[in-house]
Amino acid sequence: MINLAQKEIAHTFGKFIVTAAGVGMLLGIVMIMMGVYRGMIIDAQVLLDDLDVDLWVVQENTLGPFAEASRVHEDMKDTIHTIDGVKSAVGITFQNLQLPSKNGEVRVFAVGFNPFTAIDPINQKKLIAGHGLKRSHYEMVVTDKTGFKLHDKIKLGRDIYHVVGVTHGTVSSGGDPLVYISLKDAQELQFLYSNARIRNDRARGINGVNSHMINAVVARVKKGYDVDKVAQDIRRFKHKSVYTAEQEKVILTQNLIKTASKQIGMFTVILVVVSTIIIALIIYTMTLEKMKELAIMKLIGIPNSLIIKMIVQETVLMGVLAFIAGNIFAHLIYSKFPKRVVLETPDALGLFIVVIFASILASLVGVKKVISADPAEAIGG
Repeated sequence: MINLAQKEIAHTFGKFIVTAAGVGMLLGIVMIMMGVYRGMIIDAQVLLDDLDVDLWVVQENTLGPFAEASRVHEDMKDTIHTIDGVKSAVGITFQNLQLPSKNGEVRVFAVGFNPFTAIDPINQKKLIAGHGLKRSHYEMVVTDKTGFKLHDKIKLGRDIYHVVGVTHGTVSSGGDPLVYISLKDAQELQFLYSNARIRNDRARGINGVNSHMINAVVARVKKGYDVDKVAQDIRRFKHKSVYTAEQEKVILTQNLIKTASKQIGMFTVILVVVSTIIIALIIYTMTLEKMKELAIMKLIGIPNSLIIKMIVQETVLMGVLAFIAGNIFAHLIYSKFPKRVVLETPDALGLFIVVIFASILASLVGVKKVISADPAEAIGG
């Protein structure tokens, strides 16, 4: 039996391929947006996984330093350490900084910690040059995305910091590059006021400033102890908000990026709908262009079912080619994006099913036109 779809595509091969490639670029953008969402989920968990702690103790009635402002006294870490079941507890700070560089300001997310404690947020497996912090002042470990190199000097505030280590793949929940500084340096940057501010406060009757503050206390629980029970004891006796590692992941992956994920989802749906409409319009136009040929086919006795099969085959083939083109396009450009983009096979397979369904749906426009075609048009000319 003659394959009408094959003959038709061969007749307009160039136009067919260019059209499929155009639709494919739209589908490629859909894949990228899905990859951006996956990347946001992974980025949100990078710091949590590197810290590898069981409990986050933060200011009462807050969700912690990633979601809202949190300040607790530094000596809280010693108090938490005395709780039954706590193996180790350290204070930690988080803040956004603008680092001066030759190419302009670089926005980073700074983690301040005591380098002489058991809990180190720097993942040694991600350290690609140099070493971690070994001093209490003026050392910094940066991420390679910042553009800084080993032994570079960075002026921050009134001090000069020396880059002693470089990591790879370390970002904040917002996708900003991570840098690591000592807790004392971080407290000075975040909590210690300038001389002018202190004089101004004194003139207003405000005396003194406490720079011994931190944003959270992170703790590890001894083996054999129930993490939830230890967390409950801290909440009851110390009147602080306490979250387990899993609860902190929920805060980061659901609360913080919930709106962004909805927005990405809306754009994805819109692009899929637009792609479907474009395919439908193309098939409808192609059908209109060959109405006389279709009328001749009907006149010589070719059944509607065979002609409809041709239309559906063309549409599905266009969808398949568009998906392939989109996949290639997405894999060519995803690494150029400033934030992490993760392309996963299950997402691609899901999109493929949607594209095939949308293609079949789009073919109905051409099918309707074929059914309503009058064989007499072949004679009337």
